Amino acid sequence: MDVLQLQRKLREHQAAMLREGFLDDQFSQLQKLQDESSPDFVIEVVKMFFDDSEKLLNNMTRALGQVPVDFKQVDAHVHQYKGSSASVGAARVKNVCATFRNFCETQNLEG
Repeated sequence: MDVLQLQRKLREHQAAMLREGFLDDQFSQLQKLQDESSPDFVIEVVKMFFDDSEKLLNNMTRALGQVPVDFKQVDAHVHQYKGSSASVGAARVKNVCATFRNFCETQNLEG
């Protein structure tokens, strides 16, 4: 596959992810910030998001495993994850975090 075909496939994949709600316009805004002086900007931001996601998910798992569960601590991690998700345009993750925060507010461990 040549470079042009790969670029076309990437654009198609991104369009599908936007259409299906995995990403939102914030991701497109990130892409606009990338230029010749920072050609790997989006890759670097997304990599940081994934690294932070792993840490936050591990923190949430540990917090949910405590007895009793400190829902304020869990909510703080979820709030941070929601903000990180919103900043990179990860719409579905952001939306799940909003629901998760509601469960924290009602102290619904099953939720």
